[in-house]
Amino acid sequence: MKPELQLNRSLSMGLLTLYGLGTTIGAGIFVLIGKVAGTGGALAPLSFVIAAVIAGLSALSFAELSSRFPESAGEAVYVKEAFNSNTLALLMGLAVAAVGIISTATIVVGFSGYLADVVAVPRAAARVGITLLLVAVAIRGIRSSVTLAAMITLIEIGLLLVVIFFGASPELGRGVENLVASIGTSSTAAWYGVVYGVILAFYAFIGFEDIVNVAEETRNASRVVPRAIVWTLVVTTILYLAVALVAVAATRPDALAASGAPLTLVFERVSGLPGHWVSIIAILSVLNGALIQIIMVSRVLFGLSRRLWIPGMLGYVHPKTRTPVNAILVGGAAVILLSLTLDLERLAAATSLLTLIVFATVNAALLRIKHLQRAVPDDTFLVPAIFPVLGILSIAGIAVFMLGYAPGISS
Repeated sequence: MKPELQLNRSLSMGLLTLYGLGTTIGAGIFVLIGKVAGTGGALAPLSFVIAAVIAGLSALSFAELSSRFPESAGEAVYVKEAFNSNTLALLMGLAVAAVGIISTATIVVGFSGYLADVVAVPRAAARVGITLLLVAVAIRGIRSSVTLAAMITLIEIGLLLVVIFFGASPELGRGVENLVASIGTSSTAAWYGVVYGVILAFYAFIGFEDIVNVAEETRNASRVVPRAIVWTLVVTTILYLAVALVAVAATRPDALAASGAPLTLVFERVSGLPGHWVSIIAILSVLNGALIQIIMVSRVLFGLSRRLWIPGMLGYVHPKTRTPVNAILVGGAAVILLSLTLDLERLAAATSLLTLIVFATVNAALLRIKHLQRAVPDDTFLVPAIFPVLGILSIAGIAVFMLGYAPGISS
């Protein structure tokens, strides 16, 4: 009997971190910066800081678990190892895959609308064509796919650095001064806006967890994957905070909130240059996120298949590209189906809650595994048990606020 082909271990620390940044940086700063500024005003940068701390608590749980179990379908594996339930593990894996599929379908729908405004092409055809293009790139190979994603990510980071550079004087300093002054003088309503801004900003940090699902394609995964998760959050937090400080100092919060392209508006204000190419980079970043989501979905399906929790055909690895071709095709077909038929706004809202459930479950899994006191190698990335506890409590707080208090989110 021929041994099963394995995925190609070709990802380095640098590529993996850029992979994580590529799925984290995107809509979060290109779009949500305006919405967060509209709710928090001069305190908006604080919303990003608090959101980073909340995301960081769960990120540390993902980091330790990825060091203990560096496998595809990471979240499902963690649940299986913690609770010894194939059913719970399968549900977790399918939930993660569903989040990725719905997120990609939402991106494809949005991009097809933009494309239809520029080129005379039916939106349905555009959605199918875009998805097939992303699927083809994903099939070609993990290194080439992640290298392309990394190149686009570097362009995105370069743009943010340009905004920060132009806004370094005087906007950045003024943003810090306004933030410090507002902390001591803001009303209760303003602080409510900060909390609402935290809910929005939290979703700007989601994406680091996708890293765990390419662990089987990473060299020295038990050491590299957790460090890539941490670096992704650190770099993202620094960039988001600096851009937020510049944005609220350079532009009125209400103008940012009303703008469909808030980062373009900020760039034009701080540089005095036309910002049309900023919108082009924003579009590239959105497609970059879709590519990374398709890769993630296929690796989750691959991992579930290799554990015989779903049909074995999805565990097939192409001998030339060393990619899970069938899993990629199934994920792409699901994206096309959703993008053509379903109400994605309601699905996206459900996906937000599903993401919180996944995060809370991963934190609980780490607590359970720590309680079992299993032996681990000396170089395993370990965090104190208080972090997953705080991770669960913070996720629960976000969920309660979403469902009961935040206007527009729970509807």
